[in-house]
Amino acid sequence: MKKLIYSGMMILSLAVFMTSCADEAKTAADKVAGAANTAVDATKDAANATANAAKKAADAVVPTGPLTTMEFSESTFDFGTVDEGEKVSHTYSFTNTGKEPLIISNAKGSCGCTVPQWPKEPIAPGAKGEVTVEFNSKNKKGKRNQKVTLTANTEPAQSFIYLTGEVTPDPNAAPKATPNAAQPKIQVNQ
Repeated sequence: MKKLIYSGMMILSLAVFMTSCADEAKTAADKVAGAANTAVDATKDAANATANAAKKAADAVVPTGPLTTMEFSESTFDFGTVDEGEKVSHTYSFTNTGKEPLIISNAKGSCGCTVPQWPKEPIAPGAKGEVTVEFNSKNKKGKRNQKVTLTANTEPAQSFIYLTGEVTPDPNAAPKATPNAAQPKIQVNQ
């Protein structure tokens, strides 16, 4: 009888232990699933935040209020040929040809090497203004066509000016290794 009671207690203990392990495994699985859901939610939140930021940026470029017009004396400047590493700067003149104050809300270069500076204050009708663009040719080679996009209360909302020219490579620059460079052939005589 003692053996039977002892065996029953062992079976009961084993059942409690297995149930406990199963509960721990289920809890661990729930935690992993919860973490996965949290990661998915965070990814969705990040995607939504990016989409919202893009929408706000797009909304910001739409002019509001009265529209006007602007005219550049030149929209393209050819800087000729420069050596790699030189900086080129050019000032573009424009006139507010409309009947409302001109407000340039943004100016952006086609890459980080092209940096515009523009008037932040309104330009009165008939008045002139200037946009200065600096192009840094460091790590640039060959023909260049750098674009600057100006956003203003004009129709259309965006205008474009360009810097063109050619950058000759720096003769003192170390040659870059090419990934497909020919490797010496090794012959094995048999």
